[in-house]
Amino acid sequence: MSFKEQLQTLRKSRGLSQEKLAEIMGISRQAVAKWEVGQSYPDIAKLIALSEFFNVSIDKLVNDYEENCHLSIESNKVNNINDDAIDFLLRAKKTTYAGNGSEVKASRPNSHDLEYVEGDFKYIDTYLGGKQFSGEEAIWNKNIPIWSMNYSGRVLDEAFSGKFLKEVLSLVSKENPYRGPIMYEKGQYQYHCIINGEFEWFQGYEEIYFNYNKVYECFFHGGKIK
Repeated sequence: MSFKEQLQTLRKSRGLSQEKLAEIMGISRQAVAKWEVGQSYPDIAKLIALSEFFNVSIDKLVNDYEENCHLSIESNKVNNINDDAIDFLLRAKKTTYAGNGSEVKASRPNSHDLEYVEGDFKYIDTYLGGKQFSGEEAIWNKNIPIWSMNYSGRVLDEAFSGKFLKEVLSLVSKENPYRGPIMYEKGQYQYHCIINGEFEWFQGYEEIYFNYNKVYECFFHGGKIK
């Protein structure tokens, strides 16, 4: 069942009008109407709210969401970039920040830099800040840049756990080689990540909840360098 069909079915099963569901979600009736005809799709915060209200797993909602708006969750088209580069990227990510790798000499004033080199490939992750941060990950092949990803995020609450974030980022996969998995849960922490696009050109958003309270968020985007 498509996302728009499932939403209509769930809404009607509760005997709700579009106006009433919009009121509950804190949005306009027009927004609900557009969801139900496939003209637009909810962001991750609204997906979480819908899953909690209708008591349907967010995984099921995300899968339907992926099917209809072509989110890159299980089937990212990575054939446009060398598989060796993707495999290298995964090892680099798991070895540097996610793997508690040591920082190298700062490339900019007060920047945090991590580097991983393997054969002709080089990976550099450089970022500024801490609780509110911005940075870039990039790959070079024979000193020629071939891929990069910019990111910017912030810690929203003291309940945030850097250890949990690193655990999540260490689970990066070839099917989804950006940040963490689409969903991950451990104890009272929940991680969600949405990707739109392909490895050549993409954007995404990740967030962490603690006891259903959002404690961290990060936006990212990037693609192949030509």
